[in-house]
Amino acid sequence: MSPDSSEPRSKVARLIEAYDLAPIGVELEAAWLGETGERRSLRDLAERFNEALVLAAARDAGMDVVDGEAENYYRLLTDDDVSAGTRVEARNRLESGGVDVAALREAFVSYQSVRHYLTEVRGASYERETSDVDRERSVISRLQSRVEAVVRDTVDRLAGAGRLSVGEYRVLVSVDVLCRECGGQYSVGALLERGHC
Repeated sequence: MSPDSSEPRSKVARLIEAYDLAPIGVELEAAWLGETGERRSLRDLAERFNEALVLAAARDAGMDVVDGEAENYYRLLTDDDVSAGTRVEARNRLESGGVDVAALREAFVSYQSVRHYLTEVRGASYERETSDVDRERSVISRLQSRVEAVVRDTVDRLAGAGRLSVGEYRVLVSVDVLCRECGGQYSVGALLERGHC
């Protein structure tokens, strides 16, 4: 993209190109959508991406990095629980290996950057939350219909046997949810649609 382009370029896309991390785009999308197992959060994916940056920077500098070492370097550089002395030691080790730690830290991405990359650059859309709600609504609706059918059948059978006297009737099945904290009461359908009490 030319420097005078009116559209800002994704930071994640720039870094993937700069650090030659092409396969990670597919991995991030698959993990976000839950295609390879449990769905990963955007924060988890930002951490995964930043660890990949540490590994790429170390390898580009010619450092021998053993399995898990890049993840540990990332933790030592960013975790609030790491002591200042330990952080300086990790930084010195990387710098003595040829890594520009200041530039590396500047390159680290936020979960917002990962979200922008996945949705705007890759065109990914996570809709399973909505489809999960729709699926559950459908299950509840089928259960309510089943209860209605069972009640109607029971009333008709008992009325037909002369054991129950009833005029023309309708069966109403309603399930409400009462929140004990806020006191709000909603039909289950309304609650699922709102997404909160």
